[in-house]
Amino acid sequence: TFTDCFNCLPVAAVVEKKIFCCHGGLSPDLQTMDQIRTVQRPVDIPDTGLLCDLLWADPDRETETWGENDRGVSFTFGAEIVEKFLRKHDFDLIARAHQVVEDGYEFFADRQLVTIFTAPNYCGEFDNAGAIMNVSASLLCSFQILK
Repeated sequence: TFTDCFNCLPVAAVVEKKIFCCHGGLSPDLQTMDQIRTVQRPVDIPDTGLLCDLLWADPDRETETWGENDRGVSFTFGAEIVEKFLRKHDFDLIARAHQVVEDGYEFFADRQLVTIFTAPNYCGEFDNAGAIMNVSASLLCSFQILK
């Protein structure tokens, strides 16, 4: 099934030691990249903890640090958390998905995080564009919009 396949996929990636990529977002449990490397796959996704947050956490403009997530799982995190994470790990950008955004991509925290959503007109219920982020050899990011 799709879920069986999803449970085998990597939970995060780092592009050229500068762009941190995940499906959801950050976790208050994440202190080192080695914690991610030690996650055994396949695995069912727990309701709490590092793996859950990497897949389901969301950025929130109303939150500076950590907040309760309206989805009922994981957390929300604010710009302050993004800035501290990038500085601690010497990354330039967080690239994530997991939320419908109107134009297919949307920046957060002074362009330090980008949400990329590839499915236009999601489930036939939203009037959103989709997007794909391209990263050049010099790490310049550009976006292809899908209508």
